Amino acid sequence: MERITNHPILGRMTPSRKPVSFTFNGKELSGLQGEPIAAALLASGIRTLRRHEESGIARGLYCAIGHCMECRLNVLGKGLVRSCLTPLEEGMCITEGQQLPNEITGRRLS
Repeated sequence: MERITNHPILGRMTPSRKPVSFTFNGKELSGLQGEPIAAALLASGIRTLRRHEESGIARGLYCAIGHCMECRLNVLGKGLVRSCLTPLEEGMCITEGQQLPNEITGRRLS
């Protein structure tokens, strides 16, 4: 886990949220209940959240406030979500964001 536990200004930080388990691309991970999915993934060392539609280049967290769609992921039962805004819950099954369809043709870009 790559979490800040001793901040130079705020001091020692202890998590007040309950630990939960979830999967990302089939890998079992843990995070803190209610934290944004993106934060749990970053704390677990995961930086690539999806691939660019045309180039396939790795994409990750960008704005972290819900304005862009760079952090979109698939959550079983919820569909495509912005991981910076979606709270983590026990047992979530999460996979990398998939390509969005081309707005003109409706087909996926390759």
